[in-house]
Amino acid sequence: MPLVDKEVYGFDRFVLDPVERILSCDGTPVSLTPKALDTLICLVRNQGRMVTKDELLRQVWPDTFVEEINLAVNISTIRKALGENPQECRFIATVPGRGYRFVAEARNIADQHAETNWSGTAEHAAVTADSDCTETSHITGNSSAFGHESAAAPGKRSLFFLAILAALTFAIAAILASYLWRGQEQTKESVPAISSIAVLPFADLSQNQEQQYFIYGLTEQLINDLARLPDLKVVGRSSSFQFKDKNEDLRTVGKTLGVASVLEGSVSREGDRVRIRAELVKTDDGFQLWSESYDRKIDDIFAVQDEIARAATGALQLKLSGANAATRERVTNARAYEAYLRAQYFTTRGRDKATLDNALAYSEQAINLDPNYAPAWAVRSYILDTMGDVGLIEPQTAFRRARDDAERAIELDSNGPSGFLALAWVQINRDWNWEGAELSLNKAAELQPGSASILRFRSFLAHSQGRLQEAIQFHEQAITLDPLFASSQSYLASLLYSAGQYDKALVSAQKALELNPQKTYDHFTRGEIFLAQGRLEESLAEMKQEPGPYWRLTGEALVYHELGHEQDSNAALKDLINQYQQSMAYQIAEIYAYRGNSDLAFQWLNRAYQQRDSGMRSVKIDPLLKSLRRDPRYAELVKRMGLRA
Repeated sequence: MPLVDKEVYGFDRFVLDPVERILSCDGTPVSLTPKALDTLICLVRNQGRMVTKDELLRQVWPDTFVEEINLAVNISTIRKALGENPQECRFIATVPGRGYRFVAEARNIADQHAETNWSGTAEHAAVTADSDCTETSHITGNSSAFGHESAAAPGKRSLFFLAILAALTFAIAAILASYLWRGQEQTKESVPAISSIAVLPFADLSQNQEQQYFIYGLTEQLINDLARLPDLKVVGRSSSFQFKDKNEDLRTVGKTLGVASVLEGSVSREGDRVRIRAELVKTDDGFQLWSESYDRKIDDIFAVQDEIARAATGALQLKLSGANAATRERVTNARAYEAYLRAQYFTTRGRDKATLDNALAYSEQAINLDPNYAPAWAVRSYILDTMGDVGLIEPQTAFRRARDDAERAIELDSNGPSGFLALAWVQINRDWNWEGAELSLNKAAELQPGSASILRFRSFLAHSQGRLQEAIQFHEQAITLDPLFASSQSYLASLLYSAGQYDKALVSAQKALELNPQKTYDHFTRGEIFLAQGRLEESLAEMKQEPGPYWRLTGEALVYHELGHEQDSNAALKDLINQYQQSMAYQIAEIYAYRGNSDLAFQWLNRAYQQRDSGMRSVKIDPLLKSLRRDPRYAELVKRMGLRA
């Protein structure tokens, strides 16, 4: 074979030899997994041309079906090997939702490579240094909506304050992790190891008391950092936040949450200084195991942040290397982080239009301010999915965008769990891609083994596949880590009801109501249980107490039918269809199935299928669909969802 026909590509300081399967930088081999190397070879051979995701999947995995998540991980791996920040776009450009393009000039240097290493300056596509590495225009955020123009000076102070919080999060987690590591190595005769911990919301001692969502972010990040340690039980955010602004005795906290230690503290700011105090305390006797105060002057805030982050990262890597943990999701700039925290805050406030519009606007502002910040893409994925679910955005468009955002988060940071969890959510609820969801959750669990959220998602997946007892077990484990999260008790009650364990289901539903008496769905669940037990008057009483109008109408349509009050049942069903058919198609199908009207039940199930209604996840375990299971149309529907009949 003539030398000129050989393939050896040179770009920037790199040499790629596809035949020998070697990538080198300045003569030194660069480590890449076989599939990541295959992906790079395919892109380089097609330099300048967009290679679609499907084409890459066929080229790299020719005889195997794999999920797109593997491709995103490969791209992230390649970028790290090339020393490329995704925002720089020096080598690989992302075409959102479609594929990737190798944008550097890769020259065939086989004749030069035979004698010496090639080094040169790559000629890149016309991409500015501060642009996102995607072939699309930026989404412009409306900063005036967030009050920046009307309160410029306070805004700057809050940004300084936020940057300190983000940086000190590293420091607190680092020192605490170092302490915990030392504790695990000590003998019982010395200070005992810490095996369980709750991070309580830090107190806001600032004069204006306007730093709450910043403090929420600080507390939640500490929880996430510690949840990476596989041998440490870390109580989930929802349960920890039940103790906000409550001066509870620590023994009560320890007993309620089932933990041996508590991390608590305070944040205050005066003038140009910010102080954070943190302490680790044993819950059985109040003994202070560790404490530290951080007092910083705000002059060159980002230099201080870098200094603390470097020290904390070193300590965390030392600690986490022994715990098989991955690199922490990186901290972004102060403005982007502020917008991200605001978006997160609004995602917990409800599903109404105003709340979700605010959440979406802040998430897009965060992305505009830092297109390279993976958690911002992940949180926007959830927001878009929810907006599609409630009909604020056309469902198929919303779910596609949610999937793209989750994949983008993974591509930006394959060492962070947030993107994998966001993708798993879309795969379970919209794509019904069960194998892909399993892969995503496995990866997330590898990165954050102590997460209650991951256990809940595993329960959702098992539930969807009809593995009911497994779903119950996963949710019980999640409740152990997050015992005061009302929604977990609600979901467990629904699973137990589906399994016919009515007494246990009633206990869980009652716990959910005790934790949050205003929450929707729990009276409906109790009503379903009483209906299954033939306790019709009690069932109707529960349905009438249900605060969620769509659940109340669903429940009334079911119970009135069983009572023989068809006029009342039909009225409730008519109102449900007129007002909520966009988001309650599955529940309408349940009512018709319970009545024995299979034709109309399948008509609405098919509509729910087309809308990717999240209720469809229950099709295999739903007691209300019992009358349909011998119908051939049921088997065909289940098969279309990729499930076994």
